[in-house]
Amino acid sequence: MRVMISCGEASGDLYAGALAAELGRRAPGVEIVGIGGRRLQAAGASLVGDFGGLTVTGLTEAIRVLPRSYAMYRRLVEAARARRPDVLVAIDFPDFNFRLMAALTRLGVPVVYYVSPQLWAWRPGRMATMKRLVDRVLVIFPFEAPLYERAGVPVQFVGHPLVDLARAERSRPVFLREQGLRPEAPTVALLPGSRPNELRRLAPVLAAAMPLVRARVPDVQFLVARAPNLPDDLFGSFVDKARPTAAIVTDATDEVLAASDVVITASGTATVQAALHERPMVVVYRVSPLSYRLGKPFLSVDMYAMPNLVAGRRVVPELIQADCTPARVAADAIALLTDADRHARMREALRQVRERLGAPGASGRAAAAVLEVAARAPGGVSSA
Repeated sequence: MRVMISCGEASGDLYAGALAAELGRRAPGVEIVGIGGRRLQAAGASLVGDFGGLTVTGLTEAIRVLPRSYAMYRRLVEAARARRPDVLVAIDFPDFNFRLMAALTRLGVPVVYYVSPQLWAWRPGRMATMKRLVDRVLVIFPFEAPLYERAGVPVQFVGHPLVDLARAERSRPVFLREQGLRPEAPTVALLPGSRPNELRRLAPVLAAAMPLVRARVPDVQFLVARAPNLPDDLFGSFVDKARPTAAIVTDATDEVLAASDVVITASGTATVQAALHERPMVVVYRVSPLSYRLGKPFLSVDMYAMPNLVAGRRVVPELIQADCTPARVAADAIALLTDADRHARMREALRQVRERLGAPGASGRAAAAVLEVAARAPGGVSSA
């Protein structure tokens, strides 16, 4: 059996790696090819290309990566023509994957969309494309399944893979001491994003908020979570604020979250990780002013942070675009650090969010669904 996987960002690579490992366990000898990152490759996949340089946020920002994106698309289609996969697994990354799955559908390849695009948030017209091209959608949030069911799209709620993956390997005391910080001191985690353009807009805001928080909570310390493969200059805003009361930590997001009391995080997958660790958070987000003006009319939700969407109400503050200022960020963080009742209420709300994200085993359920779709295709190979 041959499975092609297409993912275009760090969170997708995390899910792809877990999925590939489960595919290998359930179908020994399966060949996995596609586009991804180090986690997918570590799980045994043969990469046609790496997603580095393809991932951005915002409409205008996406224009800059179009040539590289199109070249990667051509490489994947050529690989599929050279040796037809039994199934394509598209993982989020919709602007790229919609084009790719249309091309592979023309080649007769069935498509599974895992971690579906946020059609409930914007551009709902793409639901018709999903219905036309996708054999099954595997959703990771419980509120998504009814939307696809009403549209007549085959859908399965598998749960969120981070329920299994969001685990810290070191305890708070051990981890903080390794970073030269004090386990007993109030600790704020800063997660400025995993895409370079996110960092350029959010890192200066979060760095400027640090001394404002310290002015009100003198013994506070900070942990900056750094995604791998990002240039040093993107973290320059934090360098002057670093020692002795802050540390920049690479590729240890779960340890950073588990060791924190409060989290300030870019909107996205990190908010789900923070919720799974039940860490009270402030969610921030900024794109270019032009991207925001162009995109806002198409939005069909009035909340952005995933914990709020899962809860169906605002349980964490959202500081979006003009509201994302150092003063506003610091004020919300200080409130969570100094108001024990507010901190406890948010933790309880996040515990309920965690419960709604499904039982452990999401990657295994997703792998079983992928193999089922592949086996049903003409010429498909059945597997245990």
